[in-house]
Amino acid sequence: MSIFGMDTEYGIAVSGKGASDLLAESRELVRAFRGKCAGQWDYSGEDPRNDMRGFHVDKLSEDPADALFDDPSARRLPAYIERSDQILSNGARFYNDHGHPEYATPECASLFDIVTHDKAGERVVLGAARTRMEAVGPGSIQIYKNNTDFHNSSYGTHENYLLSRVLPFDDLLQGLLPFFATRILYAGAGKIGIEPQGDQGVYQISQRADFITEEASVDTLFRRPLVNTRDEAHANARKWRRLHVICGDSNMSEYATALKVGTTYVVAALLETGWKPPLRLNNPIQAVKELSRDSSYRWLVDVDGVGRTPGVDVQRTYLAAAIDRLSGRGSDTEWVLKEWEYVLNTLETDPLSLGDRLDWVAKRDLLTHYAESEGLRMSDDALKSIDLAYANIDPEDGLYYALQEAGAMVRMTDDAAIDVAVGHPPTNTRAAIRGALVSRFPTAVATVGWNKVVLRIGEQSWRVDLDDCVDAESVQPVLRHILDSAGVADFLSAVGAKSS
Repeated sequence: MSIFGMDTEYGIAVSGKGASDLLAESRELVRAFRGKCAGQWDYSGEDPRNDMRGFHVDKLSEDPADALFDDPSARRLPAYIERSDQILSNGARFYNDHGHPEYATPECASLFDIVTHDKAGERVVLGAARTRMEAVGPGSIQIYKNNTDFHNSSYGTHENYLLSRVLPFDDLLQGLLPFFATRILYAGAGKIGIEPQGDQGVYQISQRADFITEEASVDTLFRRPLVNTRDEAHANARKWRRLHVICGDSNMSEYATALKVGTTYVVAALLETGWKPPLRLNNPIQAVKELSRDSSYRWLVDVDGVGRTPGVDVQRTYLAAAIDRLSGRGSDTEWVLKEWEYVLNTLETDPLSLGDRLDWVAKRDLLTHYAESEGLRMSDDALKSIDLAYANIDPEDGLYYALQEAGAMVRMTDDAAIDVAVGHPPTNTRAAIRGALVSRFPTAVATVGWNKVVLRIGEQSWRVDLDDCVDAESVQPVLRHILDSAGVADFLSAVGAKSS
């Protein structure tokens, strides 16, 4: 079952505003969205303190850096105003997350769709920023798809994968630790400097590595783990669990996004077959930091009972098992297996030739050329501006988009498909139901969650349950009823919705 999605927190800079202003600025930017949307988000089924290891934590760790965003004198707003959730006609969710505009893609079932909807998210956020600038001044807002403000504050891109509940959690954990620690070799976005207060002349391959401190934890804001243990299925929890991945970088490269998501869902499918990796890293947290900072590009990690081993070979262990067990499972899997092998081979022999595919290589090339042309050292603060400019999502200002315009980056989608995805969901996941309800009956949509929609006529409410809508076969009948119904009442009758 390959269902996945991504939630991206965007960095925001507003002329004349400091960190304490960004909560309000992010909220106003989200509220500036002018596309079709409906309803409020329903948080009642969410429990971020529920741990897959079988317990609830008393509280979640909080990042001290987040205090920069808090104004003690500010009046506390109701959550629905603070979040300012927008549920979009493409099945996505757009909201304010503590000073960051966050875009959660609709659920996707193909690599083409996840890449396309990830890029559609950039356009949604940029469109809202441009609308907001009509009020606050042209050029006053910059939006970055990255993971650090270079002042010890990190924000993430979270991936989500639907997995069978049958897979024991410990097998999932032990299977993922070596994979996630070494996945940054191709999924890293690149970064100047080490945080906090580290060597500013070091070029890292990952933006997120500095902020990963735990092997496993339910936390996401501080003491961040390689494997997040939050247990919120957002589906039938007796059958499914959601793998919530927070250790990845935000990728501008379409190819890197496809490979990051593709290899992860292939590894998840591999673990569901009962396969277990025949190796363990002695210290996965140390490994991810060493890999990120290794300018020799030998990328050695300590493997239990073996010693120093190339991280590329750790990845090859997973690739070999996937080829053996999963070959022939479909075009996406075949693409992943082929490209995974190609990238690992090239990382071993000529890693810096991957600048048309991998963000960290493309960014390194830009930084190196700029430093050489200007006579700068890599520790010069000016290089951080180039780092940020690479992740600027405005095609008129962003350096990634300059490379794309020049034909220097491999593409996985196209602009026409991205334009369609801004307003339309994938047709083969439950996002199609959510999006169709927003499009057809916006005034009747009362609240929305990942696995339910509440519709209201007058004082009466009905719940449309999406818990078991996990594939095209279960989605299509409901979608047909939405499109064929004369109105809300007709649809509710057709699907036998229950009073809420």
